[in-house]
Amino acid sequence: PRSFSAAELVRAAPAPLQPYLRLMRLHQPAGTWLLYLPCTWSIGLAAAPGCLPDWHMLSLFGVGAVLMRGAGCTINDMWDRDYDRQVARTASRPLAAGDISAFQSLVFLGGQLSLALCVLLCLNYYSIILGAASLSLVVTYPLMKRITYWPQLVLGLTFNWGALLGWSAIRGSCEWSVCLPLYFAGVMWTLVYDTIYAHQDKRDDIMIGVKSTALQFKEDTKQWLSGFSLAMLLSLCVAGMNCNQTFPYYSAVAAVGAHLAHQIYTLDIDKPEDCWKKFASNRTVGILLFIGIVLGNL
Repeated sequence: PRSFSAAELVRAAPAPLQPYLRLMRLHQPAGTWLLYLPCTWSIGLAAAPGCLPDWHMLSLFGVGAVLMRGAGCTINDMWDRDYDRQVARTASRPLAAGDISAFQSLVFLGGQLSLALCVLLCLNYYSIILGAASLSLVVTYPLMKRITYWPQLVLGLTFNWGALLGWSAIRGSCEWSVCLPLYFAGVMWTLVYDTIYAHQDKRDDIMIGVKSTALQFKEDTKQWLSGFSLAMLLSLCVAGMNCNQTFPYYSAVAAVGAHLAHQIYTLDIDKPEDCWKKFASNRTVGILLFIGIVLGNL
């Protein structure tokens, strides 16, 4: 029996289209959620007291998240196709497997970025400039694993740009006393979930010579993840205080803390399937916080 899921939709698509959908990871929506959710936090916090978030803006950012995550994955695979062939988990990616050519992926990337630009042009001028400023991070992030053990930090700076952009899209500019702590919290969150993700590939990464926080932290990973989680929670509290959030918001922050504590305590860094499970569960973390923001605002 067929199930309704992103992976099933990709499998049901016409065969010539499937490599492109897999190139943009449409069959693995966890990453899209992790890119989208900081946008929802910012849009929710920027809503007027007693009001729901702007559903039009949430929808617009949802489309943008799908396109920009897809573009980021395309760029990543273009840079890494030779590395991907040497890693069991990534050897079947379309570029690494030869299902599409580098030129075809470049044309596809141009299409994704063009559509993302159309989404960006729906926003105010301040947000257009702010959104365009993130493109350099999108392009350079895939190179970071070659030169630093902290590529997850650069991913955090990239993936959480929506924490700035969502607020400016609603208010016309950033309120830095709110946006910067929210952005910092998102970066710390990314360091948690992407370090867990990186532990899936650490054996292959050592062999092919790429770097990650998983290789940097080794057996001290849980201590580092605990520190990042604490920094995230404190930053969320600062952001909430600076925009006069209420009890439901802080209850959600507490729930986020409990979820992260459970993730870290039960994590087995030597089991790739457990690392994937913990990584994917971070969607729940983001949704919990968004619900808290909405209820706190009401």
